[in-house]
Amino acid sequence: MTIPFLPPLSALGAIQRVLLVTLLTPAVLLALAAAVPALIVLPFLPGGTDRAIALLTAHTAYLRALLTGSRTLPPNTARRPRGS
Repeated sequence: MTIPFLPPLSALGAIQRVLLVTLLTPAVLLALAAAVPALIVLPFLPGGTDRAIALLTAHTAYLRALLTGSRTLPPNTARRPRGS
């Protein structure tokens, strides 16, 4: 069943992804800007290289989970209802 004033379900996933990226880009850029001084200083401190790598790994994992979770299903792929 389609509702006339809503776009098709296949377009809703794409719209969700665009909105998600648009809304979260400033937050991610702010977090990265805040991390730049740490990434400049940490390698010169004892154990700092490991902490810098952990910081970059955390940012990468966060973005990967966010973008992977917002992917739409390929066309003609229906989700099965729970319990079936």
